Amino acid sequence: VPLQASGGGLVQAGGSLTLSCETSGRTFSDYAVGWFRQAPGKEREFVGAISWYSTTYYTDSVEGRFTISRDNAKNTVYLQMSSLKPEDTADYYCAASVIWYPPRFRVDAWGRGTQVTVSS
Repeated sequence: VPLQASGGGLVQAGGSLTLSCETSGRTFSDYAVGWFRQAPGKEREFVGAISWYSTTYYTDSVEGRFTISRDNAKNTVYLQMSSLKPEDTADYYCAASVIWYPPRFRVDAWGRGTQVTVSS
């Protein structure tokens, strides 16, 4: 399933930003969608995910600050980020999976990323 993340940009610390992950696939509702991020010089990190039933999972680093939601009618998953910190600066990617077993996320398809920069 082709995926494309968008909505990145520059935001001040403490601010908010919402990313979108869109697909043109007709079976989008059959997939769990995860969000990952990769900061410069660091490995890609799993942030959280949403199942096809809209059950969500978040890692400790973003729990309480990030919210994932989905609108299957629009083939879109959202990552609402608030109380942003400079350490949230990274390229953010969405991914799809046919399996749901948090805290792990098996990636079946990667989307193109979008850059988020949080200034202090």
